[in-house]
Amino acid sequence: MVKIKNSLLALALLVLCCSCDKQRFFDDYKEFDGTWNKDTVVSFGFEQKDTVSHYNMFVTMRNNKNYPYNNLFLIVQMQQPGTKLVKVDTLEYQMANADGTLMGEGFSDVKESKLWYKENVSFPKAGKYTVSIQQAVRQAGKVTGVQELDGVTEVGLRIETKE
Repeated sequence: MVKIKNSLLALALLVLCCSCDKQRFFDDYKEFDGTWNKDTVVSFGFEQKDTVSHYNMFVTMRNNKNYPYNNLFLIVQMQQPGTKLVKVDTLEYQMANADGTLMGEGFSDVKESKLWYKENVSFPKAGKYTVSIQQAVRQAGKVTGVQELDGVTEVGLRIETKE
């Protein structure tokens, strides 16, 4: 009986927290088993009807203490609807402090980092957009990328309205 009450309380808190997020236009995650293979591309599709308003876009990362690097390199692509035009960005983020402790929010071993992708962006066409994310981490002095990036539990895309 206590487990049921605790579950209902947790569900109510989750609904309450999610319903207060007025800036959220899109927010989705893809889950990993603690390792992100360099050949695994994470894709998010969203429907956009508003071609006037401006938005901020973020890559959201959840990683744990097994993440072995201070930084993170990503290749992020965004495809507009009805076209083969793809905008490609190579991004670098700092993921750990100088002492090796992970940056980000969270009370447990898992930290969530909200990383800027695009600021004050508008979507020129109505329709379905696709954003694809691939890790491109390399060890210092090595040409080949890290095949298995440890410590990654989830990768997400978040889009917020500017209002």
